[in-house]
Amino acid sequence: MLKRVHFGPSVLPYLLVAPQIIITVVFFLWPASQALFQSFLLQDAFGLSTKFVGLANFKALLSDTLYFDAFSRTLMFSFLVALVSMSLALLLAAMADQVIKARMAYQTLLIWPYAVAPVLAGALWMFIFDPTLGIGTYMLRGVGYEWNFRLNGTEAMTLVIAASSWKQISYNFLFFLAGMHAIPRSLIEAAAIDGAGPARRFATIVFPLLSPTTFFLLVVNIVYAFFDTFGIIHAVTSGGPGKDTEILVYKVFSDGFIGLDLGSSAAQSVILMAIVITLTVIQFRYVEKRVAY
Repeated sequence: MLKRVHFGPSVLPYLLVAPQIIITVVFFLWPASQALFQSFLLQDAFGLSTKFVGLANFKALLSDTLYFDAFSRTLMFSFLVALVSMSLALLLAAMADQVIKARMAYQTLLIWPYAVAPVLAGALWMFIFDPTLGIGTYMLRGVGYEWNFRLNGTEAMTLVIAASSWKQISYNFLFFLAGMHAIPRSLIEAAAIDGAGPARRFATIVFPLLSPTTFFLLVVNIVYAFFDTFGIIHAVTSGGPGKDTEILVYKVFSDGFIGLDLGSSAAQSVILMAIVITLTVIQFRYVEKRVAY
């Protein structure tokens, strides 16, 4: 006969979760509430006077063409970063899964970029493709292409997409590789015995079984592209040339800390948070239905 174990009242569970709750309150709930409150105010650049204006900051954003340009630019940027980083990571994971000799060394080299800070990653790519000194620019000039991302908006956006994708490939690679290792080898071996080639085995067995990992990484990469690419854009282009690489998160910084329009900046941060939450809910609501667990 099994005996039920009953624990008396204790403060230990509350003490164990208290650090995480404190971190969440201090670094998320409190700043978010302050941003929401600030979005209803109009404050002068010197902080000497503050006026409650209600939804005026949000109305001004909805009538601002520059804000809608930044919004469409962010969607395009996030889609390309997620697509490029996840595609290359999946390809590298599939290749690493087939390596027999020096597997750990190969995997370690692919993981290294994840340890690089976003600002350093941006600075690295900026020096490689510097219009005057970059080795990448020198190679492009050798094939007859004049590269100058400081003057060409398309080239600047291409560079920040490449830098942001490169920074995220290692993270995606780790999860894709772990997902591949979790797939029973007997399934792949049975398909090989039946005559299925590597490409067919990957398309019919490996990739469908990676759908939970792919779904998780899709959510993470969208959030990464919306928020964590700020350091890369700030180091490489600072939103330029003009505003060709100014995505929403950088516009929040530019309007708030450079333009000193704190009310508009706070309203933009609230809208940005709402957009990311909405995208995440949509992904879990509709995309997850196609995931095979």
